[in-house]
Amino acid sequence: MPLPYVLLSAAVSLDGYLDDTGPERLLLSSPADFDRVDEVRASVDAILVGAGTIRADNPRLLVNSAERRAARTAAGKAEYPLKVTVSATGELDPAARFWHTGGEKLLLTTDDGARRARALGIAADTVPLGPVLDWRAALEYLHDRRGVRRLMAEGGGTVHTQLLQQELADELQLVLAPLFVGDPDAPRLFGPGGYQGGRLRLVESRRIEDVVLTRYLPTAPGTGDRVSAADRHWLALACELAELCPPSATAFSVGAVVVAADGTELARGYSREGGDPVVHAEEAALAKAGPAGPRLAAATVYSSLEPCARRASRPAPCARLILDAGVRRVVTAWREPDTFVPGADGSGVLAAGGAAVVVLPEYEERAKAPNRHLEG
Repeated sequence: MPLPYVLLSAAVSLDGYLDDTGPERLLLSSPADFDRVDEVRASVDAILVGAGTIRADNPRLLVNSAERRAARTAAGKAEYPLKVTVSATGELDPAARFWHTGGEKLLLTTDDGARRARALGIAADTVPLGPVLDWRAALEYLHDRRGVRRLMAEGGGTVHTQLLQQELADELQLVLAPLFVGDPDAPRLFGPGGYQGGRLRLVESRRIEDVVLTRYLPTAPGTGDRVSAADRHWLALACELAELCPPSATAFSVGAVVVAADGTELARGYSREGGDPVVHAEEAALAKAGPAGPRLAAATVYSSLEPCARRASRPAPCARLILDAGVRRVVTAWREPDTFVPGADGSGVLAAGGAAVVVLPEYEERAKAPNRHLEG
């Protein structure tokens, strides 16, 4: 199921703390960075915090700039993003500022938590998600029922930890403040447990007064049918590569990326790359990846279009090339239509060869874009 783009936002001390243990909240960001956060808030559909953050910080979570609020309404959006919190127990203070400032409020909770929150008189739309809280179910609800396409999660550490460990976070925006906390009882940004393998990709590093903003994207693919946030990033790149293809009236424009299990990009390619009029995207990428080996056996191939099952221009179709290379996981955006090959079923060939095939239909329109001239 499609999910919102989940952006984690946090500020930490040099030793990794979100706050100290004093009675007042420790301000880690600079004034200019608070304004940047306000700008990000204005750009999203919803802002989320955990119940612990409401209890500890009593936040309002508003877009403070009147100009930014006016720009939202001029664009046909609500003045404020939807404010969301999650709580398994529903035990929240009905007088907290979160419920009484800004626009629409939403509490995602369990069946028992919903009964408790309603009894307390929580001023929010309360949605039970079942006997236990499930993050994927929560995100699916926000996407499908509330139209949330971009979600900004502002903490606390438990929320950030769980979203990262479950590979549901698309981006991490981390601000590093030039001070130390040093109190082992103070809250930390990330807790213990299993995280994705490999290194995150640094996409931005910027000084803002005396703090530093860094932005990271996850890179490690999912496994089998399980979709990670990194799968969406890599498939988006494959769709971008498809736009580089020289146009053709007799073949699709496709992009492909081969990614190791630890998130290392092994190779990329696109249709008709390098002046070869018949080379396919997956074929071009696999040729650069080299011979089959342990990294390919655990790798994922991302292709904007389902790998071909039959072709006239070369002896082996791309589905067979992928299997012969040892790859056993493919993520694609678009099943091959009957434009050139009736009854094409590359996914069937791959599945019969023991490969997992994942289709992310939310990227289908991006994959089709460089092929519009072939329609009709």
